Amino acid sequence: VQLQASGGGLVQPGGSLRLSCAASGSIFGINTMGWYRQAPGKQRELVALISRGVSTNYADSVKGRFTISRDNAKNTVYLQMNSLKPEDTAVYYCNVRIVSPDWDQFDYWGQGTLVTVSS
Repeated sequence: VQLQASGGGLVQPGGSLRLSCAASGSIFGINTMGWYRQAPGKQRELVALISRGVSTNYADSVKGRFTISRDNAKNTVYLQMNSLKPEDTAVYYCNVRIVSPDWDQFDYWGQGTLVTVSS
C-alpha cells in the first residue's frame, strides 16, 4: 500500500490550502483516514480524523477552520484548510488504517507535505 500526499505549499495568513492523500495498492478495505502534523521542535499531533461512516474528529486548534472529507471510491482523504495561521506551519502527514481480509488493521503513513503560513 502506498500513500501519495499533495497540496502543501506557501500561503499567506488568512489563506487557504487543500491537501489530498490517495491510497493505492492491494487494499481490501479502509477504516479511518486522518491528518497529523509536526511543527519544528514539536511532537506529531492529530489534526483531523474521519471514519468510514464519515463521522469526524478535529483538534481544538483547527475546529471551524479545517474540514476533513473522504472519497471512498478513490481511496482518498482531503483536508480543506481555511483561515490559515502562522502556527499552522508544519509538515502534514496523512494516515490510513487499512483492513485486511482477516480483519486485521494496519496503519500506513504518507510521506508528508510541508505547509508554510507566512507573509
